[in-house]
Amino acid sequence: MNKDSIEDKIRAYILNLEKAIDSLKKISLEEKYRRIVDIADSYLNDAKYYLSKNDYLTALSCIAYAEGLIDSLNYIGVINIKWNALTKLLKRPRVVIAGSFEIIHPGHLYFIKKAWELGEVIVIVARDSSIERFKKRRSIIPEEQRKIVVENIKYVSKAYLGDPVDYFKTIVDLKPDIVLLGPDQWIEPDDLKEELEKRGLTNISVVKLDNRIEGEFYSVSRIIERIKKSDS
Repeated sequence: MNKDSIEDKIRAYILNLEKAIDSLKKISLEEKYRRIVDIADSYLNDAKYYLSKNDYLTALSCIAYAEGLIDSLNYIGVINIKWNALTKLLKRPRVVIAGSFEIIHPGHLYFIKKAWELGEVIVIVARDSSIERFKKRRSIIPEEQRKIVVENIKYVSKAYLGDPVDYFKTIVDLKPDIVLLGPDQWIEPDDLKEELEKRGLTNISVVKLDNRIEGEFYSVSRIIERIKKSDS
C-alpha cells in the first residue's frame, strides 16, 4: 500500500469521526457522557496531528481509541451513531473553495464547513498580488502564512496558493467535482462554469452559498476598522 493510499484511508476514518462528534455536540447529553465525547474529540485532534507528521500508526491508534469511546456510548444505548463504510468515505466528492482568508473569522468557518458538508474540502488561497489587484491595498497577512492557517482548519483537507495571473488555472489543475462560491465572490456560477467548460472541464458542478451568518466582526473590513479605532 503506497503512502497516498494510507493517507486517504486515515483521512476517511478522521472524516467519519468528525461527522459523528459534530452530531454529538449538537445533542443534549449528561455531563459524564459529554466528557466521554470530549475525550474522543481530543483523540481525534491527536490523530490529525500525527497524520500531519506522517506517523500513521499513532494516528490510527488515536482513531481507534476515539471510535471505541463512541462505540461504548452506542453499546449502552446513550447515543445511536452509525459509522459510514470506508468505501463510501473514500468516494467523497472533492470541493474547491477560494478566498483571501486574511483574518479568519466565523464567516470563513461557516463557508468552509458548508463546503465540508458537500465533500472533501480543498482551498485555493489568493496570492498577495491578487489581493492588491482586487482590494487596492496590500495583504494584511502574507500568503504563505494565510495558507498555513487555512490548511490547519479541521474541515480542510488541503490548501494551495492560487495562480497570480490566471485565476482559473488552479481549479483546472485540481479538477474538482464541485466548486462552491462564497456569497461575496465576484464571479457568478454560470460565468465560472462557462469559463471552465471552455478549458475542457464539463462535469464540474458550480454552486453559490447564498446564505451567510452575520456578526459585528464577521468581515475583514470591519475587523480592520475596529483595529484602526483601537489604535487612535
